Amino acid sequence: MSISSTGQGPLAGIKVVELAGIGPGPHAALLLADLGADVVRVQRPGMMPGHMERPQWRGRTIVEANLKDPADIEKVLRLAEKADVLLEGFRPGVTERMGLGPDVALERNPRLVYGRMTGWGQFGPMADRAGHDINYISLTGVLHAIGRKGERPVPPLNMVGDFGGGSMYLVTGVLAALVERSISGKGQVIDSAMVDGALSLSHMIWGMRGMGLWSDKQGSNLLDTGMAFYDTYETSDGKYLAVGCIEPQFYAEFLKGLEIDPAGLPHQLDPNGQDQLRALFTEKIKTKTRDEWAEIFADTDACTTPILTFAEATENEHVTARKSLVEIDGVVQHAPAPRFSRTQGGTPTPPPTEATPIDQVWTD
Repeated sequence: MSISSTGQGPLAGIKVVELAGIGPGPHAALLLADLGADVVRVQRPGMMPGHMERPQWRGRTIVEANLKDPADIEKVLRLAEKADVLLEGFRPGVTERMGLGPDVALERNPRLVYGRMTGWGQFGPMADRAGHDINYISLTGVLHAIGRKGERPVPPLNMVGDFGGGSMYLVTGVLAALVERSISGKGQVIDSAMVDGALSLSHMIWGMRGMGLWSDKQGSNLLDTGMAFYDTYETSDGKYLAVGCIEPQFYAEFLKGLEIDPAGLPHQLDPNGQDQLRALFTEKIKTKTRDEWAEIFADTDACTTPILTFAEATENEHVTARKSLVEIDGVVQHAPAPRFSRTQGGTPTPPPTEATPIDQVWTD
């Protein structure tokens, strides 16, 4: 038996083998577990999760195997025979050298969906190179675009490469392959590369660029702080507001909340008027606290909201009303997303504190 699945969710009954790694691979496994899949994480002996890793290992069964031992490799292959999905995040060729590559696994289980998560992909001149989120997005143009005029590019945490371009696309591939398998009866291999996913995420920017509506000059475009109506502003208490009133009717609401008469102002989209508008907005917003402005804009369509810390987000009325954060094993973290009308999953189980013997998994 496995203890990871709640038996609920749209993926209830789907069995997943996760070969232990870090970053987007485990996140993809977490997302599948949140959707109800029965996920078994295979890791080296003596590597039970430490304090930092524990939250991201929720909803799993953990087993231990020495992937340099042919006998343990055989045990993992037996799991793969019973699985619907196998996830791995090693460099290209590593699982092949272990004896766990896709050819071997698919020979044992032709219905297996074999998901491979890497930064650079399974082929290409950089496929064997090490890297991290910041490197993958640096070669796509994405990192260059995230920065204010005259300043250095700013790494967007690891949201764009690792998780947006990585785990989310791996999950998309797995789900698509499971749907296709229901028609063909056959599994397949998914080459999910963060560099590909980051490019896909930036499709709108590439489209705007192709139409002459996006410049490579930072801080000069619609969504990169080039426009005064799409930016952040400091309040009188040293906190910040997020302003995103792109549409003219929302911009009018914003000016109304600031008590600024639009007569005589530069046009909202006039590139030559943005410095004047930004100076005006900066001065005005500095006259009140963040929460005073939040109250003013609370019931409007001005697209103006307070910028909260993680701690403050736990108390936000909208977040709490939707129960978008949950506490699992003493750690506040996201609830499963998205939500389903018929097959909503349960609350994820806490990470296990000890491994389950590998021979006791999926024995029923």
